[in-house]
Amino acid sequence: MIGRRFWRIDYWLTLWGFSMNRTLFATGVMVMVSLAYPAQSVAAGRDYISMVGSSTVYPFATAVAEHFGKSGKFKTPKVESTGTGGGFKLFCSGVGVQYPDISNASRAIKKTEFENCQKAGVKDIAEIKIGYDGIVVAQSKKAKAKLDLTRKELYLALAKRVPDPAKPEAGDLVENPYKTWNEINPKLPKSKIEVLGPPPTSGTRDAFSELVLEAGCSEIPWIKAKKESDEAWFKNVCMTIREDGGYIEAGENDNLIVQKLEANPTAAGIFGFSFLDQNTDKLRAATIDGVAPSYEAIASGKYPVSRPLFFYVKKAHVGVIPGIEAYVAEFTSEKAFGPEGYLAEKGLIPLPDAERKKVAAEAKKLPSITVK
Repeated sequence: MIGRRFWRIDYWLTLWGFSMNRTLFATGVMVMVSLAYPAQSVAAGRDYISMVGSSTVYPFATAVAEHFGKSGKFKTPKVESTGTGGGFKLFCSGVGVQYPDISNASRAIKKTEFENCQKAGVKDIAEIKIGYDGIVVAQSKKAKAKLDLTRKELYLALAKRVPDPAKPEAGDLVENPYKTWNEINPKLPKSKIEVLGPPPTSGTRDAFSELVLEAGCSEIPWIKAKKESDEAWFKNVCMTIREDGGYIEAGENDNLIVQKLEANPTAAGIFGFSFLDQNTDKLRAATIDGVAPSYEAIASGKYPVSRPLFFYVKKAHVGVIPGIEAYVAEFTSEKAFGPEGYLAEKGLIPLPDAERKKVAAEAKKLPSITVK
């Protein structure tokens, strides 16, 4: 009768002159298995959903995670605020327990980010559009003078290079000379230009650069005229933010910006409408192009600085990490992202009825996206 040890690999390796630490051997086998079957290896190490990404989507994702966890069927998901760009970097790093399942985003995934996902083996990704948000410029209520701004004025205040004030139509750019708001427009406050905003990894920064800075820059005829012949130059001029203290990167924590505005009433801050909505006792928003940010103005499209919000699901983790499909169903339920849902109470602007129903129906199937 053949003994059991006859079948053990370490027994034969020992006979052949190899010494084998059993723990190391087991670890090696697990590594080989995880490489060969990345999705199957996920479940062995994590029994909760892991999410990263947008600071704007963070309060909405956190609210859904809390409701989801209270059901008792699954553990409460872990939600981290890393910024949209930072979230995609983590999300697209690979498939397996060490990588996030979901990435929240305040803009659509870029082609380069999608390609990075593909290269790392994250082949199948589902995109869920959850609603809309406005980007606001806000001050502390302690501020003596109220800001009412245009997108052109915001470009002139925050861009690194602007037309020479002495000869603005001559086609010359200079390093931003504006130190106070009234230097741009005498009707604006005499206070120092000091704007706290998100870093380059933030989707809010991307959206603000496109919807505000580029739009404001385009109002200068000779700059706009160059867009067709040299779009790279146009983007660089319009969307490169000053680094001399007029704009201060305040990290991915929008609550920190709120705290800093309270401490410095002459400063202004850039963040999502939801944070303004949650801090109306402390903050007031500037109008932009004559429109104040409000639930109704953003939903109707009248407010000029609004954008869609998303989250992205790594399909290789669905059915392996417990609860992903159920979490998606919770987020896209009427009780969550509907007009009377608990996310609307936190400042999410719901999708129109027809689009919302379509999103909810497609979310059950989680179709894969392509980005060209």
